Amino acid sequence: MSRAPAENRTLPIYEYVCQSCDHRFEALLRNSKADAPPCESCGGKDVERLISTPYVKSETTKAAALRAAKKRDQKLGNERAQEQLRYERSHND
Repeated sequence: MSRAPAENRTLPIYEYVCQSCDHRFEALLRNSKADAPPCESCGGKDVERLISTPYVKSETTKAAALRAAKKRDQKLGNERAQEQLRYERSHND
């Protein structure tokens, strides 16, 4: 049995949520039966492994991601413009 070259082998990424502080994080584990890592935020050991959604790439998901990014960028641009206007009004000499 031949093994795949090292650059082609991947480690699974598991998602966890801390039951103490509700922090969500990811961890690379060599063995799926390994103990769950402690919470990155509070160090708690009461973490639950989440069921990850599969990564699907299609024209539909790409279009949806682009729409979401445009919406987010527009909102950030509007917020920055509002903040700049507030700053200018409060520092008007």
